Amino acid sequence: MNTALITGGLGFIGSNIVKQLIEKKIVNKCIILDSYTGYVNPLKKNYADFRKLRFSSFKKIIVERGDAKDFSLVFKILKRYKPEYIFHTAAVPLAKIDNLNAKEAKDGSIDTTTNILESVNFLKGTFKKYDLKRFIYFSSSMVYGDFKKKQASEEDTLKPKEVYGSMKLAGEIVTKGLCGFYNIPYTIIRPSAVYGPTDMNNRVTQIFINKAFKGETINIQGKNEKLDFTFVEDLANGAIKAGINKNGINQTFNITTGKGETLLKFVKILKKHFKNLNYKITRRDSFRPKRGTLSITKAKKLIKYKPNFSLEKGIDKYINFLKSLR
Repeated sequence: MNTALITGGLGFIGSNIVKQLIEKKIVNKCIILDSYTGYVNPLKKNYADFRKLRFSSFKKIIVERGDAKDFSLVFKILKRYKPEYIFHTAAVPLAKIDNLNAKEAKDGSIDTTTNILESVNFLKGTFKKYDLKRFIYFSSSMVYGDFKKKQASEEDTLKPKEVYGSMKLAGEIVTKGLCGFYNIPYTIIRPSAVYGPTDMNNRVTQIFINKAFKGETINIQGKNEKLDFTFVEDLANGAIKAGINKNGINQTFNITTGKGETLLKFVKILKKHFKNLNYKITRRDSFRPKRGTLSITKAKKLIKYKPNFSLEKGIDKYINFLKSLR
Protein backbone atom coordinates (compact mmCIF):
# COMPACT_ATOMS: atom_id res chain seq x y z
CA MET A 1 0.00 0.00 0.00
CA ASN A 2 1.48 3.35 -1.06
CA THR A 3 1.44 5.95 1.69
CA ALA A 4 2.62 9.55 1.64
CA LEU A 5 3.44 11.84 4.56
CA ILE A 6 2.77 15.52 3.92
CA THR A 7 4.17 17.89 6.53
CA GLY A 8 2.16 21.07 6.64
CA GLY A 9 -0.57 19.14 4.87
CA LEU A 10 -3.37 21.39 6.10
CA GLY A 11 -1.68 24.34 4.43
CA PHE A 12 -2.36 25.92 1.05
CA ILE A 13 0.24 23.99 -0.96
CA GLY A 14 0.24 20.84 1.16
CA SER A 15 -3.53 20.39 0.94
CA ASN A 16 -3.46 20.62 -2.85
CA ILE A 17 -0.77 17.95 -2.95
CA VAL A 18 -2.88 15.72 -0.71
CA LYS A 19 -5.92 16.25 -2.92
CA GLN A 20 -4.11 15.29 -6.12
CA LEU A 21 -2.34 12.32 -4.54
CA ILE A 22 -5.70 10.88 -3.52
CA GLU A 23 -7.84 11.89 -6.49
CA LYS A 24 -5.29 10.58 -9.00
CA LYS A 25 -4.86 7.41 -6.91
CA ILE A 26 -1.10 7.88 -6.73
CA VAL A 27 -1.16 6.74 -3.12
CA ASN A 28 -3.77 4.88 -1.10
CA LYS A 29 -3.38 6.95 2.04
CA CYS A 30 -2.09 10.38 3.06
CA ILE A 31 -0.75 11.11 6.51
CA ILE A 32 -0.78 14.80 7.38
CA LEU A 33 1.53 16.20 10.04
CA ASP A 34 0.48 19.75 10.86
CA SER A 35 0.91 22.05 13.84
CA TYR A 36 -2.31 23.98 13.04
CA THR A 37 -0.23 27.15 12.89
CA GLY A 38 -1.56 30.26 11.17
CA TYR A 39 0.76 32.94 9.80
CA VAL A 40 -1.71 35.81 9.44
CA ASN A 41 -3.06 37.77 12.39
CA PRO A 42 -6.55 36.23 12.86
CA LEU A 43 -7.79 39.53 14.31
CA LYS A 44 -7.32 41.24 10.97
CA LYS A 45 -10.51 42.36 9.27
CA ASN A 46 -12.08 39.83 6.88
CA TYR A 47 -9.68 37.05 7.89
CA ALA A 48 -10.99 33.76 6.48
CA ASP A 49 -9.81 30.32 7.60
CA PHE A 50 -10.22 27.87 4.71
CA ARG A 51 -8.60 24.82 6.33
CA LYS A 52 -11.85 22.93 6.86
CA LEU A 53 -12.95 23.67 3.29
CA ARG A 54 -9.74 22.19 1.93
CA PHE A 55 -10.62 18.75 3.25
CA SER A 56 -14.41 18.67 3.22
CA SER A 57 -14.59 15.65 0.88
CA PHE A 58 -11.42 13.74 1.77
CA LYS A 59 -11.66 10.28 3.30
CA LYS A 60 -8.27 8.61 2.93
CA ILE A 61 -6.36 10.96 5.17
CA ILE A 62 -5.08 10.79 8.72
CA VAL A 63 -4.19 14.03 10.50
CA GLU A 64 -1.49 13.96 13.16
CA ARG A 65 -1.14 17.19 15.09
CA GLY A 66 2.40 18.27 15.96
CA ASP A 67 5.62 19.98 15.00
CA ALA A 68 8.05 18.46 12.51
CA LYS A 69 10.90 19.60 14.78
CA ASP A 70 9.80 17.04 17.38
CA PHE A 71 12.05 14.01 16.79
CA SER A 72 10.06 11.56 18.91
CA LEU A 73 6.80 12.51 17.19
CA VAL A 74 8.23 12.31 13.68
CA PHE A 75 9.90 8.98 14.44
CA LYS A 76 6.66 7.61 15.89
CA ILE A 77 4.71 8.63 12.76
CA LEU A 78 7.33 7.16 10.43
CA LYS A 79 7.42 3.93 12.41
CA ARG A 80 3.63 3.63 12.47
CA TYR A 81 2.87 4.43 8.83
CA LYS A 82 6.17 3.83 7.01
CA PRO A 83 5.41 6.35 4.24
CA GLU A 84 7.08 5.78 0.88
CA TYR A 85 7.05 9.48 0.05
CA ILE A 86 7.53 12.54 2.25
CA PHE A 87 6.42 15.91 0.88
CA HIS A 88 7.94 18.46 3.23
CA THR A 89 5.87 21.64 2.86
CA ALA A 90 5.81 22.64 6.53
CA ALA A 91 7.53 26.02 6.89
CA VAL A 92 6.86 29.74 6.92
CA PRO A 93 4.65 29.98 3.80
CA LEU A 94 5.89 33.21 2.21
CA ALA A 95 8.63 35.80 2.39
CA LYS A 96 6.69 38.84 3.54
CA ILE A 97 5.04 38.09 6.86
CA ASP A 98 4.44 40.61 9.63
CA ASN A 99 7.26 40.37 12.19
CA LEU A 100 9.03 37.55 10.31
CA ASN A 101 12.25 36.66 12.10
CA ALA A 102 15.23 34.52 11.17
CA LYS A 103 14.60 31.95 13.90
CA GLU A 104 11.06 31.25 12.73
CA ALA A 105 12.25 30.82 9.15
CA LYS A 106 15.16 28.66 10.33
CA ASP A 107 12.84 26.40 12.33
CA GLY A 108 10.73 25.69 9.27
CA SER A 109 13.41 25.29 6.62
CA ILE A 110 16.43 23.91 8.48
CA ASP A 111 15.45 22.35 11.80
CA THR A 112 12.41 20.45 10.52
CA THR A 113 14.29 19.20 7.46
CA THR A 114 17.20 18.01 9.58
CA ASN A 115 14.89 16.31 12.05
CA ILE A 116 12.86 14.47 9.41
CA LEU A 117 15.93 13.16 7.60
CA GLU A 118 17.61 12.04 10.82
CA SER A 119 14.37 10.29 11.83
CA VAL A 120 14.26 8.51 8.45
CA ASN A 121 17.86 7.40 8.83
CA PHE A 122 17.31 6.17 12.38
CA LEU A 123 14.23 4.22 11.30
CA LYS A 124 16.15 2.66 8.40
CA GLY A 125 18.78 1.52 10.86
CA THR A 126 16.18 0.09 13.23
CA PHE A 127 13.87 -1.51 10.70
CA LYS A 128 15.90 -2.72 7.75
CA LYS A 129 12.82 -3.18 5.58
CA TYR A 130 11.82 0.49 5.69
CA ASP A 131 12.47 2.08 2.32
CA LEU A 132 11.72 5.75 1.68
CA LYS A 133 11.35 6.21 -2.06
CA ARG A 134 11.66 9.99 -1.99
CA PHE A 135 12.02 13.03 0.25
CA ILE A 136 10.60 16.11 -1.49
CA TYR A 137 11.74 19.45 -0.09
CA PHE A 138 9.87 22.64 -0.96
CA SER A 139 12.22 25.54 -1.45
CA SER A 140 11.51 28.86 -3.20
CA SER A 141 12.46 30.97 -6.20
CA MET A 142 13.68 33.50 -3.62
CA VAL A 143 16.93 31.50 -3.39
CA TYR A 144 18.02 33.13 -6.67
CA GLY A 145 17.93 36.65 -5.26
CA ASP A 146 17.88 39.19 -8.07
CA PHE A 147 17.36 37.47 -11.41
CA LYS A 148 20.40 38.17 -13.60
CA LYS A 149 18.94 36.79 -16.84
CA LYS A 150 15.61 36.73 -18.66
CA GLN A 151 14.98 33.29 -17.23
CA ALA A 152 16.30 31.86 -13.98
CA SER A 153 17.42 28.24 -14.39
CA GLU A 154 18.26 25.65 -11.78
CA GLU A 155 21.99 25.98 -12.56
CA ASP A 156 22.13 29.75 -11.88
CA THR A 157 24.12 31.20 -8.98
CA LEU A 158 22.06 31.35 -5.80
CA LYS A 159 22.31 34.66 -3.93
CA PRO A 160 19.27 35.25 -1.69
CA LYS A 161 19.02 38.75 -0.26
CA GLU A 162 16.55 38.37 2.61
CA VAL A 163 15.66 36.05 5.50
CA TYR A 164 13.18 33.78 3.75
CA GLY A 165 15.31 32.99 0.70
CA SER A 166 18.41 32.51 2.82
CA MET A 167 16.75 29.92 5.04
CA LYS A 168 15.16 28.13 2.08
CA LEU A 169 18.59 27.82 0.49
CA ALA A 170 20.02 26.52 3.76
CA GLY A 171 17.26 23.90 3.73
CA GLU A 172 18.32 22.86 0.23
CA ILE A 173 21.90 22.43 1.42
CA VAL A 174 20.76 20.36 4.40
CA THR A 175 18.60 18.21 2.10
CA LYS A 176 21.42 17.51 -0.34
CA GLY A 177 24.02 16.92 2.36
CA LEU A 178 22.05 14.67 4.68
CA CYS A 179 20.28 12.77 1.91
CA GLY A 180 23.64 12.07 0.34
CA PHE A 181 25.14 10.98 3.64
CA TYR A 182 22.14 8.84 4.66
CA ASN A 183 21.48 7.51 1.13
CA ILE A 184 17.97 8.97 0.89
CA PRO A 185 16.63 9.88 -2.59
CA TYR A 186 15.47 13.50 -2.69
CA THR A 187 13.86 16.07 -4.95
CA ILE A 188 13.93 19.85 -4.46
CA ILE A 189 11.06 22.04 -5.70
CA ARG A 190 11.36 25.79 -6.33
CA PRO A 191 7.92 27.41 -6.68
CA SER A 192 7.14 31.05 -7.46
CA ALA A 193 4.24 33.40 -6.62
CA VAL A 194 1.76 30.62 -5.92
CA TYR A 195 -1.92 31.62 -5.95
CA GLY A 196 -5.36 30.05 -6.05
CA PRO A 197 -8.46 29.04 -4.05
CA THR A 198 -8.16 28.70 -0.24
CA ASP A 199 -5.03 30.84 0.03
CA MET A 200 -5.16 32.56 3.43
CA ASN A 201 -1.61 33.80 3.94
CA ASN A 202 -1.92 37.29 2.44
CA ARG A 203 0.15 36.71 -0.66
CA VAL A 204 0.09 39.67 -3.03
CA THR A 205 -2.46 37.95 -5.27
CA GLN A 206 -4.84 37.38 -2.36
CA ILE A 207 -4.40 40.97 -1.20
CA PHE A 208 -5.20 42.31 -4.68
CA ILE A 209 -8.31 40.15 -5.08
CA ASN A 210 -9.61 40.94 -1.60
CA LYS A 211 -9.26 44.65 -2.33
CA ALA A 212 -11.08 44.17 -5.62
CA PHE A 213 -14.02 42.54 -3.85
CA LYS A 214 -14.15 45.36 -1.29
CA GLY A 215 -13.87 48.10 -3.90
CA GLU A 216 -10.60 49.40 -2.49
CA THR A 217 -7.76 50.89 -4.51
CA ILE A 218 -4.97 48.42 -5.26
CA ASN A 219 -1.41 49.57 -4.67
CA ILE A 220 0.99 48.15 -7.28
CA GLN A 221 4.59 48.39 -6.15
CA GLY A 222 6.58 48.81 -9.36
CA LYS A 223 5.11 49.30 -12.83
CA ASN A 224 7.45 46.72 -14.39
CA GLU A 225 7.61 44.36 -11.41
CA LYS A 226 7.27 40.80 -12.75
CA LEU A 227 6.49 37.49 -11.07
CA ASP A 228 6.15 33.99 -12.45
CA PHE A 229 2.62 33.51 -11.09
CA THR A 230 1.90 29.82 -10.54
CA PHE A 231 -1.56 28.38 -10.01
CA VAL A 232 -1.49 26.09 -6.99
CA GLU A 233 -2.89 23.08 -8.91
CA ASP A 234 -0.01 23.33 -11.40
CA LEU A 235 2.51 23.42 -8.56
CA ALA A 236 0.97 20.37 -6.88
CA ASN A 237 0.89 18.48 -10.16
CA GLY A 238 4.50 19.31 -10.99
CA ALA A 239 5.77 18.56 -7.50
CA ILE A 240 4.11 15.14 -7.53
CA LYS A 241 5.50 14.35 -10.98
CA ALA A 242 8.99 15.33 -9.81
CA GLY A 243 8.59 13.40 -6.57
CA ILE A 244 7.47 10.06 -8.02
CA ASN A 245 9.29 10.03 -11.37
CA LYS A 246 12.65 8.24 -11.35
CA ASN A 247 14.06 11.09 -13.45
CA GLY A 248 13.42 13.38 -10.50
CA ILE A 249 15.75 11.53 -8.12
CA ASN A 250 18.34 13.88 -6.61
CA GLN A 251 17.23 16.71 -8.89
CA THR A 252 16.11 20.31 -8.38
CA PHE A 253 13.21 21.72 -10.40
CA ASN A 254 11.61 25.08 -10.98
CA ILE A 255 7.89 24.28 -10.90
CA THR A 256 6.16 27.42 -12.16
CA THR A 257 4.16 28.62 -15.15
CA GLY A 258 7.41 29.50 -16.94
CA LYS A 259 6.26 32.98 -17.87
CA GLY A 260 6.87 36.18 -15.92
CA GLU A 261 3.94 38.62 -15.85
CA THR A 262 3.74 42.12 -14.38
CA LEU A 263 1.69 42.92 -11.31
CA LEU A 264 -0.01 45.50 -13.51
CA LYS A 265 -1.19 42.77 -15.90
CA PHE A 266 -2.56 40.78 -12.97
CA VAL A 267 -4.63 43.81 -11.93
CA LYS A 268 -5.80 44.49 -15.48
CA ILE A 269 -7.11 40.92 -15.67
CA LEU A 270 -8.95 41.60 -12.41
CA LYS A 271 -10.62 44.62 -14.02
CA LYS A 272 -12.42 42.22 -16.37
CA HIS A 273 -14.22 40.90 -13.29
CA PHE A 274 -14.44 44.18 -11.36
CA LYS A 275 -15.25 46.97 -13.82
CA ASN A 276 -14.87 49.80 -11.29
CA LEU A 277 -11.53 48.60 -9.95
CA ASN A 278 -8.99 51.36 -9.27
CA TYR A 279 -5.26 51.06 -8.80
CA LYS A 280 -2.18 53.18 -8.30
CA ILE A 281 1.47 52.49 -9.01
CA THR A 282 4.09 53.27 -6.38
CA ARG A 283 7.80 52.59 -5.89
CA ARG A 284 8.79 48.92 -5.60
CA ASP A 285 9.68 47.45 -2.20
CA SER A 286 13.50 47.61 -2.05
CA PHE A 287 13.94 44.42 -0.01
CA ARG A 288 12.27 42.32 -2.68
CA PRO A 289 14.57 40.61 -5.18
CA LYS A 290 14.07 41.61 -8.80
CA ARG A 291 12.38 38.58 -10.28
CA GLY A 292 10.66 37.48 -13.47
CA THR A 293 10.48 34.23 -15.44
CA LEU A 294 11.80 30.88 -14.22
CA SER A 295 12.89 28.33 -16.79
CA ILE A 296 10.86 25.12 -16.67
CA THR A 297 12.78 23.48 -19.52
CA LYS A 298 14.34 20.92 -17.20
CA ALA A 299 10.98 19.94 -15.69
CA LYS A 300 9.41 19.63 -19.14
CA LYS A 301 12.22 17.43 -20.36
CA LEU A 302 12.80 15.13 -17.38
CA ILE A 303 9.36 14.73 -15.83
CA LYS A 304 7.04 15.87 -18.66
CA TYR A 305 5.69 18.74 -16.60
CA LYS A 306 3.25 21.04 -18.37
CA PRO A 307 1.37 23.84 -16.59
CA ASN A 308 -2.34 23.92 -17.38
CA PHE A 309 -3.27 27.38 -16.11
CA SER A 310 -2.56 30.65 -17.84
CA LEU A 311 -2.77 33.71 -15.60
CA GLU A 312 -6.23 34.53 -16.99
CA LYS A 313 -7.53 30.99 -16.44
CA GLY A 314 -6.10 30.82 -12.92
CA ILE A 315 -7.58 34.16 -11.87
CA ASP A 316 -10.97 33.15 -13.28
CA LYS A 317 -11.02 29.96 -11.22
CA TYR A 318 -9.80 31.75 -8.10
CA ILE A 319 -12.45 34.48 -8.32
CA ASN A 320 -15.26 32.01 -9.10
CA PHE A 321 -14.29 30.07 -5.98
CA LEU A 322 -14.50 33.20 -3.82
CA LYS A 323 -17.79 34.23 -5.39
CA SER A 324 -19.24 30.81 -4.57
CA LEU A 325 -18.69 31.52 -0.88
CA ARG A 326 -20.54 34.83 -0.88
